[in-house]
Amino acid sequence: MAPTASSDPPARTGDGPVSPHEAPLPVLPATSQYAEVGRLVGRQREVVAPRDVPRAVVVFDLDGTILDDLGLISAVAADVLEKAFGTPPDEGRVHYLATTGMPFEAQLAQLYPEAPAAERATTARTFHQRKVTEAYAKAKPFPEMPKLLKRLDVEGWTLVISTGAETEMADLILEREGLRYWFDEVFGSADGTKREHLSEYRRRYPNAPMFLVGDSRFDMEAAHSAERVTALGRASSVRGWTLTPADLMQWGAAWADYSLSSLPDVLERLTRGATPKATGRRRR
Repeated sequence: MAPTASSDPPARTGDGPVSPHEAPLPVLPATSQYAEVGRLVGRQREVVAPRDVPRAVVVFDLDGTILDDLGLISAVAADVLEKAFGTPPDEGRVHYLATTGMPFEAQLAQLYPEAPAAERATTARTFHQRKVTEAYAKAKPFPEMPKLLKRLDVEGWTLVISTGAETEMADLILEREGLRYWFDEVFGSADGTKREHLSEYRRRYPNAPMFLVGDSRFDMEAAHSAERVTALGRASSVRGWTLTPADLMQWGAAWADYSLSSLPDVLERLTRGATPKATGRRRR
């Protein structure tokens, strides 16, 4: 039986009630011309030799997928956009949420293409600084994530991270929340774009099925642009904004829901017969 999407968003705390599609999705081009705009790659990693793994590779996005932080980050973004470009806060919040999944630099290039590049760069620096102090300082994982990651590891799935957040900050947050142990690798903005992350993961795990679990249209598009990567989605519901499972599936997700609790079963169905089942793996 094919995986299906849930239709009801979960109850939330701190943001107030939300009606589905309170804020309509802005009209965006099929694929953003700015999707590959990002921060300069800041380091060269050691070359890792390709290897086989027991089962599939599951690539997780961080913000809005592992961390329940979209409300916090979008509030920061709205204030930054208002101060920099005079965008009304509610409008700025929706525009940020509609283009999330890309690096913030790419979002600014799409939303404010006429603004001078230097002004966008200054705005991006301000956003990254405030995101750390005002959003990441308070952000917590979705409730199901700790047990979910442990179960996936025990069942033999290989787990990695691909995020537009700063690489070092992503590492620190995962360590702080006790989740870093479950991931073989963390790629962030210093390691290139999400599509470049997927390309490198494909090189490292050439024979394994691969899944990208994300929460945005651009996550779904990145998965489809990569070789043999299946998109899976976490739908979202924050104040003034709802991105439904149907939205993510329209953009290419093979499965989407507001919770990832059933992700292990979904992975099992999607890979049945493709790889041998493993009962666990040795941590490196």
